[in-house]
Amino acid sequence: PNVLTIGTGMEEHANYGVDFINATKTIKEICPYVKISGGISNLSFGFRGVMKIRESIHSVFLQHAILESGMDVGIVNAHEMIAYDDLEDDMKLLCENLVFNKTPEATDDMLERTAYERACIDAKKKGLTMPRKPRGKFPNLPRKQFAYDNVQPKPATEPPLPTSEAAQNHTPNPYRNSNITHEKIAAIRAKATNPTPPKIDHCQPSDTYPESFPHFVRGRDSLREYITSLFTSRIAMYDGAMGTMIQNYAKKNKLEEEEYRGERFKDWKCNTKGNNDQLSITQPHIIKGIYKEYLEVGGSDLIGTNTFSSTTIAMGDYEMEDYVYELNYEGARLAREACDEVTAKDPTKPRFVVGAIGPTNRTGSISPSVEDPSARNVTFDELVDAYFEQVVGLMDGGADILMVETIFDTLNAKAALYAIGEYLEFSGLDIPVFVSGTLVDQSGRTLSGQTGEAFYASIRHAKPMCVGLNCALGAKHMTPFVEKLSKCVECFLHVYSNAGLPNAMGGYDESPDDMAQANKVFFENGWLNMVGGCCGSTPPHIKAIREMSESYKPRKLPDVGRPKMWLSGLEDLKVEDVHNHLGLPFLNVGERCNISGSLRFKKLMMSGDYGTAMDIAKKQVEDGAHVIDINVDDGMLDGLAAMQKFVKIAVTEPEVSKVPFMLDASKFEIVLAGLKWCQGKCIVNSISLKVGEELFKEQATLLKKHGCAVVVMAFDEEGQAATEEEKVRICKRSYDILVNEVKFPPEDIIFDPNVLTIG
Repeated sequence: PNVLTIGTGMEEHANYGVDFINATKTIKEICPYVKISGGISNLSFGFRGVMKIRESIHSVFLQHAILESGMDVGIVNAHEMIAYDDLEDDMKLLCENLVFNKTPEATDDMLERTAYERACIDAKKKGLTMPRKPRGKFPNLPRKQFAYDNVQPKPATEPPLPTSEAAQNHTPNPYRNSNITHEKIAAIRAKATNPTPPKIDHCQPSDTYPESFPHFVRGRDSLREYITSLFTSRIAMYDGAMGTMIQNYAKKNKLEEEEYRGERFKDWKCNTKGNNDQLSITQPHIIKGIYKEYLEVGGSDLIGTNTFSSTTIAMGDYEMEDYVYELNYEGARLAREACDEVTAKDPTKPRFVVGAIGPTNRTGSISPSVEDPSARNVTFDELVDAYFEQVVGLMDGGADILMVETIFDTLNAKAALYAIGEYLEFSGLDIPVFVSGTLVDQSGRTLSGQTGEAFYASIRHAKPMCVGLNCALGAKHMTPFVEKLSKCVECFLHVYSNAGLPNAMGGYDESPDDMAQANKVFFENGWLNMVGGCCGSTPPHIKAIREMSESYKPRKLPDVGRPKMWLSGLEDLKVEDVHNHLGLPFLNVGERCNISGSLRFKKLMMSGDYGTAMDIAKKQVEDGAHVIDINVDDGMLDGLAAMQKFVKIAVTEPEVSKVPFMLDASKFEIVLAGLKWCQGKCIVNSISLKVGEELFKEQATLLKKHGCAVVVMAFDEEGQAATEEEKVRICKRSYDILVNEVKFPPEDIIFDPNVLTIG
């Protein structure tokens, strides 16, 4: 039946081996008494020159062809034939994969092994050292199962909840911000620039509207419950672009430097045209008018505030840092007024204010200097402070929801979420949080290099109620990335795309109907719970998208199953799903970027040669490390500075930062400093009860806020656990404190019960 050559690299040749074996059996079944023969050497012709490879392939082929399909005769080199049972396990696996075309990499794997065998032949001839053997592929072995692994997935009734008491109990926001008097919040209000004392309470009488959904009354009803009901009953509508609408206004009306300044800033020290957020103060009728157009023409359920750049960092361009509270307050207040006026006309369709928190014009993960990859123009703590002030202004102005949006650097987003977390802790409120990432091109990655899945894994600790994508791309170009997110996001999902890609003039060409058609694929596949528009979209665009969405059901929340440790670098990694190169269900943590684990690394760090140190990290990833351990503990080294510099450089190296990091130090302040430069979800190594229960809880709480996993050593106040009983006792005590008191996710705890020397 013709033995033909396999392993050529041509797809149509890949099944020649298995096709011969299957055909042999069928021919013998339908043609009684015949014999089957073939020229066996044809099979491996592509590997000529390396007899061991060729005869190993023949051995596997003949084993199956003879014993399973009944092949009778063959032209072979009898002297070189190898028995199937004499094959090395890894060689047997390579041959099985190749002959039966089991994996797409089968030919490449065999070519790698062939190169090794050829190098061995040459080394023997020349008396040289034998080359290192390729690891090859091993079958994945099953993970040890425990009772809690057999959790059957259950339907989700709502997105994952934050651990605060208010969120867990769905406590309604009272909208009485005057009762929130934390000193940090009070200090921000004290320096506010508002000409008159701002009205910061926004509660409504409980009998304003009827009690049941779809009605909503601030102070009476849980917004978390309302959004869950809304997002599971239909696809909710967000608004469209604020900038586009301001530009459209300027085409029909005078909107120059004079109008931007208004009477309030007529003598300002620099030009302010282009500072759209400032218009909430100087031209409030324009901004409120845009809000109302999206509500009344577009039919938006939720509208974003005109506060995209209202942070001290972004306002530095206009020297208006002191006005940040007022900008956010006014942006939210105008939206609150517009929403309340439209809701009053139809109380069955309440409208909500989404406090828009933009990315700022600086990045925590990207160096502004070509010469110095460790350079940064902003720190994590500076971002947190800027975002915190913005959050206070938005909430005092009447925002219902907080949205961290247009994320091109996940580290900035983590800082914003940290600031929101601080506000929620100080206020005791339950405020729904939305998060929206931006994938900058068809690579499906953020500007800082993360995939959509890695972006989600990095921010999911904040328990956002809705996650999605906006800006940079039109809906058509977003489709594959939205699909991927829909398969992994545990909460609600949204999209607000651009009206296509920008044209040569920087404008957007998609008409309302075009944009609605482009979004249709999201609705047909049931991927979304909320939809809107970004650059180039207008109220008619939102109206068309809304009308298109009305005949489709919203995305169903995924079932809730066993929790898993979900780490991320530039790419995501679920630890429970990992197998190493030996087929073991085991996470390889590379140790060579640890001063204690590599003398070479130590010398490089002591000499300040970070570039060569990165090569060590890259080699570890190439050799199979799933996570890179970073430890710079040495008495002769400034660990705080060295950790930060190494991490800042490492996150700019794609071949290093594609995997998660394990930040490893004996001093907690060193790992914390490194953590503030990591956009992904890291592992911190380590904390323990050695420092006492109170400090242990304090450190664990801080790590939980940063969203990292943690290694917990089996130490307590009395010392190191050496016996089985002590290891179990200390780990169980640590677990109970972490899970029951700190509310630390149990799947993010790694115990180190102390591997001690034997023999």
